Amino acid sequence: MTFQVVKPILSALLQIIILLLGIAWLLDSGAQAMGYSWQWQRIPDYIFFYEEGQWWSAELIDGLLVTLKISALSLIATLLIGLITALLRVSDSIIGRILARSYIELIRNTPLLVQIYLLYFVFGPVIGLDRFSTAILALAIFQGAYTAEIFRAGLNSIDTGQFEAAKSLGLSTYFTYKDVILPQVLQRTLPPLTNEVVSLIKNSSIVSVMAIFDLTTEGRNIVAETAMPFEIWFTVAAIYLLLTLSLSALSAWLEHKLGTQWRAH
Repeated sequence: MTFQVVKPILSALLQIIILLLGIAWLLDSGAQAMGYSWQWQRIPDYIFFYEEGQWWSAELIDGLLVTLKISALSLIATLLIGLITALLRVSDSIIGRILARSYIELIRNTPLLVQIYLLYFVFGPVIGLDRFSTAILALAIFQGAYTAEIFRAGLNSIDTGQFEAAKSLGLSTYFTYKDVILPQVLQRTLPPLTNEVVSLIKNSSIVSVMAIFDLTTEGRNIVAETAMPFEIWFTVAAIYLLLTLSLSALSAWLEHKLGTQWRAH
């Protein structure tokens, strides 16, 4: 890794550290003015605890695992829904285009919380979905509408010569998309797709309204028990921030790797 690559990373880290120090000073000054006593020493007990000779995960880690499970399953469903919808949007089928466009417009113009309530209280009981499945479906349907437009833009950016070249080689439609088109679409849409994944993780906190014990719900329960709103919610926010920053770093690495592979070919 050259210095030209390391320099902006170090600069960004330095700016983040300075910003965090400034926020910490501001919060401490505000707490002193209110007479609030920080209790950060109690936070580790809600992350891990030691008992019977071994370490156990506490409430926040248990909630984090639920959040990760919901996000991972929702992401798989989101990508499938988004890809299918995008293919319908660019297809020659008038009905397919109408259905895809209607789905996108309906979902993008209604709040996620309303969609969750409709699925949980109306459609979920009718089709026999439990709370966990309802949460996954709600997130996938919501994010799928936005992901579909990203995939559609990626498909439209592919030159028609790519399709013609694949056809001249005798590739079927399936292998044309699998081996030629979709890899290029993935490379071109990776940054906006990463934004959607980050949005998916943040939106997963809304499923706490269904009494699913995710990270947000566990944080709210701890606050109710301990009366430590500042420490708990800052810790929850830091965990979410760590997740999203890790995803951004992974996306940058994948984008670099895919770009290197394509240049090699």
